Amino acid sequence: MKRLFALALALALIPLAGAQAAWPDKPVKIILPFGAGGVADVTSRILADQLEKKLGQRFVIENMPGPGGINAARAVITAPPDGYTLGLVTNGTAISVADFNHLPFDPVKDFAMISGLGQFNLLFAVDANSKYKTLGDFLADAKANPGKLNLGSVVVGSTQNLGAELLKSMSGANFVIVPFKNSPEVVVALLRNDLQLMVEFPPAIKGQVASGKLRVLASTGAKREAEMPNVPTVEQAGLKGYEVSSWNGVFAPKGTPKEVIDKMGKTMHKILADPEVKEKFAKVGVEAHASTPDELMARLEADTTKWSDVIEKAHIPKK
Repeated sequence: MKRLFALALALALIPLAGAQAAWPDKPVKIILPFGAGGVADVTSRILADQLEKKLGQRFVIENMPGPGGINAARAVITAPPDGYTLGLVTNGTAISVADFNHLPFDPVKDFAMISGLGQFNLLFAVDANSKYKTLGDFLADAKANPGKLNLGSVVVGSTQNLGAELLKSMSGANFVIVPFKNSPEVVVALLRNDLQLMVEFPPAIKGQVASGKLRVLASTGAKREAEMPNVPTVEQAGLKGYEVSSWNGVFAPKGTPKEVIDKMGKTMHKILADPEVKEKFAKVGVEAHASTPDELMARLEADTTKWSDVIEKAHIPKK
């Protein structure tokens, strides 16, 4: 009788194991903390298309913008931890943790990291007719004329804005950082000479650079931009230790089965190693970049510490 019971139990467990191994057997949702059309949205849709091809199920992108990425994060961490609701974690998540007094989520406790997706740098640019030929020229002039030069960025607390604050604190140059609502406003102000320098992600100024209206002085990553091999990094331009790279990755709610995390992670690594995918990412200024869950969490924690220090030094009020 005991043997019959054990056999029956074993047979009963077989369908459960099969069901778990079958993930995904229905559509998977990936929630983004941004609106449609941006770099994160474009790269996420490229990923979703490839995931559908490799895993045989639809991967649906849902845009859920909001302050601090709160709406999107809450939607993910309150979903069942079954692998059918995933989210995008970004450099902006690290900034939110650093910039908000209280968030209704804790990435370390609430996120089950899966893999990095991509990383992308900022560019410091001037009007094509500017007298500044290098970033060092601008910084030297700012030191010689404290408070008289303006550097434009988008809103306070953005990666662009904090990248400018980091440049200011590390260089010791005294320039004014002027925030705008959006990138087109920054470009207009630069071209009419209200600003002497601007900082932005490559896709936002790609057209103006290509048309000859803007000239790039430096990029903010650890290495030169593949599309701009003649443009030095900020460190190569003379500011040792300066590096700002934005990034994104995919996470699931805490408690999601390890088998799902592993399968998704391995699939992402294969996708992001594909030359065709790398080329598609590069066209929007992104380097495809997979990682382990631990590496992604370490990146989040390191950037949270980094931006906390920048926000404190810049005396930016916490939200």
